[in-house]
Amino acid sequence: MQMLFQGDMGKQTPEQVRKTFWLAREDESDAEVRGFAEDLYRVATVHAEEIDALIVKHAVNWRLERMPGVDRNVLRLAVAEMLGFKGTPFAIVINEALEIARRYSGPESVGFLNGVLDALGKELIKRI
Repeated sequence: MQMLFQGDMGKQTPEQVRKTFWLAREDESDAEVRGFAEDLYRVATVHAEEIDALIVKHAVNWRLERMPGVDRNVLRLAVAEMLGFKGTPFAIVINEALEIARRYSGPESVGFLNGVLDALGKELIKRI
């Protein structure tokens, strides 16, 4: 989520984000965590248009650019995981997204994110 947020708020390309994000975290040497974060970020950036369209479709009466930056990028992250890692149950993806929101966003965001991700997940599960 932090990589997506950095790119979104800083108007940086994915290449710029990858370079600067990991430079600031050189002490984080867990290759498995870094690999998974990179994979999620890649899916989110490669499928950005599709992800944003799905979010807009299910965030009734909300424009993407009017959402708080954290909420917008938590949604993007969760949808990327739903699209790119179909082996992970959507309930787990949603729960992880809500935990991130509890840490980085306001308390009112949790219900909003849960509603959007639940509706979106129900649509995506039909595709599988």
